[in-house]
Amino acid sequence: MKNRACGKILLGFLLLVSQLSWSQTEQDLADEYFKNGEFEKAAAEYGKQVRKNEENGGPAWQTVYRYVVSLKKSKKADEADRQLKKWAKSEGNLKTYALLLIGSSAQETGDTLTAKKQFSQVYDASKGDPMKIARVGELFEEVSAADWAIQAYQRGQQLTDDPTFHAEDLATLYRGKGDTKRWIETLLPLSQKPDQRERVQGAYQALINTKEEALLETVLYERVQKEPESIATNEMLTWYYLQKQKFSRALLQEKAMDKRLKLSGAKVFELAQLAMTNREYKTAIDSYEYIIQTYPQGTFYPYARRMIINAREEQVKNVYPIEKAEIRKLIYDYQRVLSDVGITPKTLDALRNSANLYANYLDEKDSALVMLDKAIAMGKSDPLFVDKCKLDKGDVYLLKNEPWESTLLFSQVEKSQKDDLLGYEAKLKNAKLHYYRGDFTLAKGVLDVLKMATTREIANDAEQLSMLILDNTGLDSTEAAMKEYSAIDLLLFQNKLDEATSQINVMLKKYEKHTLADELIWLQSKIYVKEGKVDEAIANLKTIVDGGGDDLKSEI
Repeated sequence: MKNRACGKILLGFLLLVSQLSWSQTEQDLADEYFKNGEFEKAAAEYGKQVRKNEENGGPAWQTVYRYVVSLKKSKKADEADRQLKKWAKSEGNLKTYALLLIGSSAQETGDTLTAKKQFSQVYDASKGDPMKIARVGELFEEVSAADWAIQAYQRGQQLTDDPTFHAEDLATLYRGKGDTKRWIETLLPLSQKPDQRERVQGAYQALINTKEEALLETVLYERVQKEPESIATNEMLTWYYLQKQKFSRALLQEKAMDKRLKLSGAKVFELAQLAMTNREYKTAIDSYEYIIQTYPQGTFYPYARRMIINAREEQVKNVYPIEKAEIRKLIYDYQRVLSDVGITPKTLDALRNSANLYANYLDEKDSALVMLDKAIAMGKSDPLFVDKCKLDKGDVYLLKNEPWESTLLFSQVEKSQKDDLLGYEAKLKNAKLHYYRGDFTLAKGVLDVLKMATTREIANDAEQLSMLILDNTGLDSTEAAMKEYSAIDLLLFQNKLDEATSQINVMLKKYEKHTLADELIWLQSKIYVKEGKVDEAIANLKTIVDGGGDDLKSEI
C-alpha cells in the first residue's frame, strides 16, 4: 500500500512537471515568433496561453500585452478591441491589464479623457494596498503613463510612510521628465541606508561640474536645515563639499553636526585625516585644533595633539626653502606632547617624527639615532612600529655614509615584513642602495621583482628606476657616467645640495650629448625647488620639454 501511494504521488509530480514544461515550451515558441516579427503565429500561440489561464488568476502581463500587440500587427485590431472590452468586464489581473491597454491606446490617439477614465479605475482599485499600487506603478511605466506611475509610487510611499519605497523607480521617472530637483530629492532618503549611500553618491556624481550642480547643493543644504539631527543627511552635504574640494566648508559642516549631535569629535577627526591625505593641511590643522580645544579629555585628544604637529610639519616641509627655525619649533611641539601626555602607544610616533626631523633637516644624525633607539625600546610591543623605526635608522645611516649598517636594517625589515607593504618598502630601499653603490645589475634584478608589487607607488618607483638603469647602462663597459649619476643622486638624498650641484655641472660639460643629460637637468631642477628657486626650476623643466625629453615629460 505504501509503495502504491508513493507511486501515485510520483506520477502526479511527473504529470505536473510535464504540464509546466509543455506550457513553458509554448510560451517560448510564442516569444520566438514575436521577436521574429511573425505576429500572426505569435497571436495564435499567445491566444492559447491567455485562454488556458483565464480561469486560473489570469495570464501574465507580458503575455496579454504581446497578444494584443500581435493581433494589431497582424491586422486584427477589431479582435484585439473585442478581447479588451470583454476582459474589462471581468475581474482580477485581466481586467487591470485590459483597462491599461485601452487607456494606452486612447493616450496614443490623444483621447485624454478616455485614457484618464481607464487609468483612474486601475489606480483606484489598488490605492489602498502598497504592494498592489507599486505593481500598478510598474504597469503604468510599461504603457508610458509616467505621470500615473509617479502618482502610484507616491501613494505607495504614503501608505508605507517610507520615502525609500520604490524611490529609485520614482526618481527614474522624474529624471525622464527632466525634473532634476525632484530626482535629487527622491533619491536622497536612500542615503539613510548605509548599503545604498554609495549608489546615491554615484548618481549625484554625474551632476558635479554641470549646470545642474547648484540644484544638488541647494537640495542638500535645505534638507540639512530640515533634518539637522540626521547624520546621513549631514554626511551627504559634507560629501558634496569634498567632491568640490571645499574642505573648509566641509569642516564647518562637520563642526556644526558635532556640536548638535555630541559626536565627541569623531567625524571631525575623520575629516582631518582625509584632509591630510589630500594635502589640505590648513583644514587638517583647524580640525585637530577644534578637537584639542573642545575635547581635552576625549579619545581623540592625544592623537590630535600629535597629528596637528604632523600637519604643521607637512606645511613647513612643502614651503621652500625650509626654515630650520620652523623645524626646531616642530620638534619643541612634539616634545611638549610627550611631556604633557607621556610616551604611550598613541604618542610614540611623536618620538619617531622628532628623530626624522633631526636627521633630515637639522643634520643632527646622532641625536636622531638616539631617539629612534628610544622609540624602538618603548614600542617593542608593536612589531610594525619597530620595523618602521628600523627603516628610519637605515636612512639615517645612509645619511652618515654608512650603507652597510643601512642594508643590515633594511634586510631585517624585508624579512620580518616579507609579504607586507613595509617589506616591499624595505626591498625598494635595498635596491636603491645597490643603485647608489653602482651595482646596477643587482639593483635592476630587485626592481624588476618590485614592479609587480601590490602598491602602485612602490611599483611605479621601481619601474622608473629600472628604466633609468636600463636606458643608461651597457653604453660603455665601465658604466662610468651612470655611476657618477647615481653618486649625485645619493648626494641629493643626503641633502648635500652644493656638492650635488657642483657634480651636476661637471657631468653636464663632460656628457653633454649623453642620454643622461636630461636626467641631470631634472636633478638640478629638484635642487632649485629645495632652494626656493622656482623660476630656475621652471626654466630647466622647459629646457627638457623643448628639447624633446620624452622620458621625463611624464614626471613633469
